[in-house]
Amino acid sequence: MSVSFDLARPGKRVPGDFLGLSFEAASLAQVARYGERGNLVALLRSLGPGVLRFGGVTSDTQVAWTDAHTPLPAWASQGLDEHQLDELRVLAARSGWRVLLTIGLAHFQPRAAAREAAAAKRALGAWLAGIELGNEPDTYARHGFRTQPWTFAHYEAQVSAYRRAIDAVAPGLALVGPDASGSLVFENWARDATARYRPSMLTGHHYPLGCHNIPAPTITRLLSPKIRRAEETSLHRYLRAAHRAHLPFRLDEANTVSCGGQAGISDRFASALWAIDYIAHTMTAGAAGINLQANPSKCTGYTPLCATSTRALADGALTPHPEWYALLMARLLLGSRPVRATVSTTTPADVDALAFLAPDGVLRVLAVDDEPPGARHVKLRLRLPRRYRRTGTLALSAPSPSAASGVHLDGETNGQRRARAAAKLPADSESTTSVDLAPSTATMVAVTP
Repeated sequence: MSVSFDLARPGKRVPGDFLGLSFEAASLAQVARYGERGNLVALLRSLGPGVLRFGGVTSDTQVAWTDAHTPLPAWASQGLDEHQLDELRVLAARSGWRVLLTIGLAHFQPRAAAREAAAAKRALGAWLAGIELGNEPDTYARHGFRTQPWTFAHYEAQVSAYRRAIDAVAPGLALVGPDASGSLVFENWARDATARYRPSMLTGHHYPLGCHNIPAPTITRLLSPKIRRAEETSLHRYLRAAHRAHLPFRLDEANTVSCGGQAGISDRFASALWAIDYIAHTMTAGAAGINLQANPSKCTGYTPLCATSTRALADGALTPHPEWYALLMARLLLGSRPVRATVSTTTPADVDALAFLAPDGVLRVLAVDDEPPGARHVKLRLRLPRRYRRTGTLALSAPSPSAASGVHLDGETNGQRRARAAAKLPADSESTTSVDLAPSTATMVAVTP
């Protein structure tokens, strides 16, 4: 299998704050406290600047703003107040990560929403990346929050009421959205949102597998070429709509299996193979960023980080899970530009290859081999311009896709990256090098001019 590259026409630069995590609004109070305890600040800083998003279904169903003028409503089981936002500011400032905050819309309360937005602006200041109104609002009728018909026009009328209330007390806040449940509905909602209330950034969600799918989700399906093709089509829909609107697009919630993930899939090494490949495709498509959905209190679903005990949760002692290593690997691509990689082969194998050109001229090639354990190794031959003469590799591996532990990023298992020494490429006439790809691994090859 060989790969050639078109370095003359690189794509859009990957933003420095491309990587992110998404938490349920119900986790905000817990996560905010980690600004002054535990290891979350250090872990976030290891990825560079990023975006923390707080939203999810609990922003509409469990969490409500409360202050001296706003009593906790009967439907809410948890309050959000200014003290928690102050703690969140500490986490943001110490980690260098900005905050995207979802304000509930399912229960129509524009005055409370305005007070929450004003408090967020006061507490977070420049660390506030934007405000979303409602989580997956296109699904409200399906989940019983609204009656049919429920169209964008109905949604926009309520968003406009919220925006007027917010502008009266906190003018200038960036509004992002529409936070759609998927790319199919996004195309229409993004077009209408752009025309009607002009968000500063478009947002949407992605889960390749659904918790109610028939047949049921499996590791084999998650890593299949069919899912990868479907994901590329979905990304194309998202970015096509964003380009038409001349707005950036952020995939602000994404992970493996919807409804909190599935044990045996979302918490296994397969999730890391899926994550590094999908993150790289999101970069190649030209998105502004991606937030992997996380849950610090549940290690058996989808989450890059979680606490393994009640005491660890209280102390903020979070443990990296497989997807965290995918994020560490993806950090190497920040600031780069995707370049076209053309793969040719006479022996089909489930190998995906993407390439990125860094500002210093380093070409990084990410190869994800999703073949099952026991499959033959693939020799990947890189056809390089003559000026490239040195290479180094970084490998993401585990005993198997179903492994819950033993994840290695270049031989390290503690979440720290250690690059191997670069080796000279043979100065042959073709300027090529071959890389051995083991099944069920991801390998990044860095080639330096």
